[in-house]
Amino acid sequence: MKASSLDRSSERVAKYADMFSAMGTEPRLRIMQLLLSAHPEGLVVGDIQDELEIPNSTLSHHLEKLKTEGLVDVQREGTFLRYTANTESLQELLQFLYAECCTRNKALKPEQIVRLCK
Repeated sequence: MKASSLDRSSERVAKYADMFSAMGTEPRLRIMQLLLSAHPEGLVVGDIQDELEIPNSTLSHHLEKLKTEGLVDVQREGTFLRYTANTESLQELLQFLYAECCTRNKALKPEQIVRLCK
């Protein structure tokens, strides 16, 4: 592998590691689940707070971390902030895992992954 390809690969792995890290707490993973269940409309902060019972200051911190890593998008609606799951980033992350576990070394059968998602 050329040095430039290796650098790009290392950058991608570091990016994905940061994304996984951002989802690596229970509240953030619950936020992602909730936003995915509300896709594509997303939810305003108050609705997220009501559903998950996370204090506002803590919720803001979690949402900012998810936003920084590109896992959620935010849009201002008057005085409200509406958050949506960034499904393109999640798809990229899942494709990265899929390529490693299901194509290169056949650690898992692709049909097992698809079945889990249905």
